[in-house]
Amino acid sequence: MAMSNRLQVFLDEDEFREIQRIARARRLTVAEWVRQALRTAFESEPSRDAARKLETVRIAHRHSFPTGDIEEMLGEIERYSGRGGP
Repeated sequence: MAMSNRLQVFLDEDEFREIQRIARARRLTVAEWVRQALRTAFESEPSRDAARKLETVRIAHRHSFPTGDIEEMLGEIERYSGRGGP
């Protein structure tokens, strides 16, 4: 079992009341809501793991999307955006 650590954070009253309100609305304790919020923030941080980044690039490379000549695409955007007429 992993060792647990304690984190102490000071918040102003308004911030703490808002966290309490949100946690209560989600039927969570404040501690559990904070843990989930920190996990979400941690997961959104850029990965420093090179293998994970390479795998992401490999997955993206498998997809194929239609492309076209840039001048043609810009012309179509202008034509159909109401600026250039049909």
